[in-house]
Parts: sequence; structure tokens; C-alpha cells
Amino acid sequence: MAGLASASDGVSRFSDAQMMYRRTNFAGVIELLKADAAQDAASAELVGQSYLMLGNAGKAVEYLNQAVVLEPSRASYHLWLGRAYGRKAELDFPLAAPRDASKARVSLERALELDPESSDATDDLFEFYLQAPGFLGGGFDKAAKMAEKIAKRDPAEGVFAKARLAEERKDYSTAEAMLRRAVELAPKQPRRLLDLAVFLSKRGRYEESDATFLEARKFADQHPRVLFREASTYIHEKRKPEEARELLKQYLASSNLGPDDPSKREVLDLLRKVSGS
Repeated sequence: MAGLASASDGVSRFSDAQMMYRRTNFAGVIELLKADAAQDAASAELVGQSYLMLGNAGKAVEYLNQAVVLEPSRASYHLWLGRAYGRKAELDFPLAAPRDASKARVSLERALELDPESSDATDDLFEFYLQAPGFLGGGFDKAAKMAEKIAKRDPAEGVFAKARLAEERKDYSTAEAMLRRAVELAPKQPRRLLDLAVFLSKRGRYEESDATFLEARKFADQHPRVLFREASTYIHEKRKPEEARELLKQYLASSNLGPDDPSKREVLDLLRKVSGS
């Protein structure tokens, strides 16, 4: 009976931790599940995800590796491990970054092998192949194959992926045409408008970009990420600092934030940056 009670307690703790994660209480997840993570793969994954959300990629890699060791056939564990290695590579010293980037690719490819229909693994591999140099396993040809796979699942997302590929190849007219086509295919998805607005802003077409951002703001109540992305674009390009600051404050005040949205830490980093502009 004691064993049953212990197992029941573990299930209850994990359920509580999942709710904490959805409410972005990542520190609470770690405190609650850290002891279970040594022997329970799902707990190790959730702790690793929480460390990643808190910006500690090294600890995230540690716990997600533990999840993979405990249950190596679970695609999601490899997916999150790949994400953690990718983030770690971004933060690494230059000599260490290629090693972790290669581990990110291997983990993501393994996730897709285990679950060929995984949209997350497909999307993440597209990004990796698009951005990484050939000696790390990246390349436009590989990215193009992922773009075709994405298009079969979601036509608008597939067109967006092909627009990204065209932009990387400096074929800006094709990229813009595809971004506008993605908006037509998914008029109720604010991220399609945001993709177009960011592209126009990068091309120096600020009036068109700002008008597109304004159109996307109509969705901000249900999709607060709209506010964050507009603000981060302004900050990156060193324009409209007051508006960017106000958008970030509105984002922080939103009641619809979830674990997949930019974290409070990211917002505060941007606010510090705009305050110093």
C-alpha cells in the first residue's frame, strides 16, 4: 500500500507541476519535481523545459539528457534536448558553440526519426538547416525539403518557410510575394501579418510595415505576442522607443500569457535596452 501511496503522490506532484508550467511558474516546477527527475523521465523533461524557459540552457541540457537516458524512444525528449543544445550553442564561448550546435541537430533529427509527423521537429529542423553553415549540417537544400514537408501540413506555414528561404537567398521580391500569399491563405492568423510587417521593416519600408503592425494589433487581446514582436522590431531598429516601451508594458499586463510566449525576463531585457536607447 505504501508503494501505491507513493506512486499516487508522484502523479499528484506531476499534475500540479504541469499546471504551474502552464501558468509560467517555472521555478515552482523545478522545486516540486527536481527530486523525481532522477528516476522519472516525464519529470526530468518538465524540469529541463522549465530551466530552458528561465534561460539556464546548461541545466536544461542536464535534465533533458536525463529524460532521454530514462526513455530514449520518446520523440519529445529528443526535441526539447535539441532545443536546449541550440540555446546553449547561442550562449556558448565560440569554441564550444559548434559542438553544441551539432548536438542540437542530432537530437532534432532523432526526434523526427521517432515521430516523422512531428510538426515541432520539422519546424525546428527547418530553422536549423536554414541558419547553420554546411560544416554543422545546415544547408538550403535541406531547408527546402523541410519547407515542402511543412507545406503538406499547413499551406500558409509552408509558404512562409519558402519566403524565409528566398530571403536568405536574397531574393527579396519572391520573399515578399510569398509572405503576402501566406497572409491571403491564413487571414485570421496574426503571425502572418507580423511576418510581413517585420520583413517590410527590415527592407526600410517603415510606413507599410507600421500599417501592417497596426492591422495585426487587432488580434492582440487573444494573441499578446503581437505586442512583443512589434516592440522588439522597433527596439532592434532603434526607432519608436516610447511606443515600444508602451507595447511591452501592455504585453506584461496581459492575462493570456502562456509558457510558449516570450518570458518576463525577455521583456525586461528589452525594456532595459530601450531605456538605454
